[in-house]
Amino acid sequence: MIETEELITIKEASEWATQHIGKVVTTSNISYLIQYGRIKKIGSNGSTQISKQELFNYYKAYNVNREISWRDQLGNDLNWALSFEQYKESETTKHVHRLHPYKGKFIPQLVEYFLDDHTDNFKTQTYFKKGDIVLDPFSGSGTTMVQSCELGMHAIGIDVSVFNALVGNCKVTQYDLADVQTEINRITKALKEFLLNSHTLEFEDKLLQVLNVFNNEFFPVPEYKYRLAQGQIDENKYGAEKEKELLPVYHKLVADYHIKLRQDKSDTFLDKWYSQHIREEIQFVFDEIRKIKNADTKKIISVILSRTIRSCRATTHADLATLVEPITATYYCAKHGKMCKPLFSIFKWWESYTKDTINRLSYFNNLRTPTFQACLTGDSRTIDIFKAMEKKNPAFAELASKQKIKGIFSSPPYVGLIDYHEQHAYAYDLFGFERKDDLEIGPLYKGQGREAKLSYIQGLSDVLNNCKKYFVGDYDIFLVANDKYNMYPTIAENSAMQIVNQFKRYSLN
Repeated sequence: MIETEELITIKEASEWATQHIGKVVTTSNISYLIQYGRIKKIGSNGSTQISKQELFNYYKAYNVNREISWRDQLGNDLNWALSFEQYKESETTKHVHRLHPYKGKFIPQLVEYFLDDHTDNFKTQTYFKKGDIVLDPFSGSGTTMVQSCELGMHAIGIDVSVFNALVGNCKVTQYDLADVQTEINRITKALKEFLLNSHTLEFEDKLLQVLNVFNNEFFPVPEYKYRLAQGQIDENKYGAEKEKELLPVYHKLVADYHIKLRQDKSDTFLDKWYSQHIREEIQFVFDEIRKIKNADTKKIISVILSRTIRSCRATTHADLATLVEPITATYYCAKHGKMCKPLFSIFKWWESYTKDTINRLSYFNNLRTPTFQACLTGDSRTIDIFKAMEKKNPAFAELASKQKIKGIFSSPPYVGLIDYHEQHAYAYDLFGFERKDDLEIGPLYKGQGREAKLSYIQGLSDVLNNCKKYFVGDYDIFLVANDKYNMYPTIAENSAMQIVNQFKRYSLN
């Protein structure tokens, strides 16, 4: 039993929580709980303390019943270890896995668990070994290829989206990092010079000063979020009042600095979701990228630009993934519990992501093995894998045709959940890539009705029937799926295969 009045420091809280839940809890994690009102701050900066009882109550509510409740739903054969809940986000998005955002990808730890050569009480046998060729016919952002490279295996990815294939291939390419850095430096310098003729950076700095003063007064950290968590404030009403109060100040700044909030047309994604100033900066950097001679360097810097412009869309922080309606003014942000603003320049994100990318590529260089990985652009239902690989990488094609593919580790689309081309519409607009939305299997726009499910079953069956022509005799297929509609028994039957095991896991995200 914890004494209610027992107070502890942030460091002591970190040590206690780590021991209590059996997972590393850093001082930053505790500070986050204070900042976002989960637990109350006691004392001033330099002597901050919290109630040990309140911390105990937080972790009790957060952790205790999760595993039990999911076992009740999914059965006692649920393997809680496969949730990988002990890993921080920085570990589940390690090195090149976070070169570009991608909705619907699995975490690398899950891939590694089934590809590597360990066994345990749950995974009682190994399925792949070093030197094997692993196939991912729904390659997405390339997670299987990256982990295969780490583990000393070859990997072939296939994706109908040319942008997905670009991102996946960029993750496994080995670069001349000196050349990449040189080109980044050149473009960054040119962008700085371009911005000298614009008032956008000066405007943003001034706006940030205004927001800082306003937020300190009306949304003090952590007092505001704590009061919010305790139900002492009507967030919707209070946020709307403060939005209205700040707008005249914001519009005066817009007028003073001659900021153009919208483009003259809204025909394309780039027209609709970016301010005029950001659109001009995007085009400027894109034109500079076109000047790059080294093809690999050009591709990875194009991915950096794509990542940058995704973060600069005219939307609220809460709507980054869904995109409801373009926003052109300051707004109350429920995610951060304060007034936020849209972006008016790509420069800060460009600088941040260029540095981050170089660091991630450098780190992965120390982990990669001398193996082949490549993603093909095509339809997994019909593609001639070895013939397509011969055009892309003849040496890999020769190896694959002799050795054959050992099996699949992939996460197929979930029926009626994601439109895979549409989530990167900005990149298709900018790069001029051909979209093939009609070739997606189980896209969101087709829904989850009877026809959509039948189409999905047929699509998955066709993929497996096509791919197995390139397999060794004793192959294994792992598909990560939420089969709530019980479609996979039919898919297996259509493919002349059988489901020999189901590994149940709870997905934390």
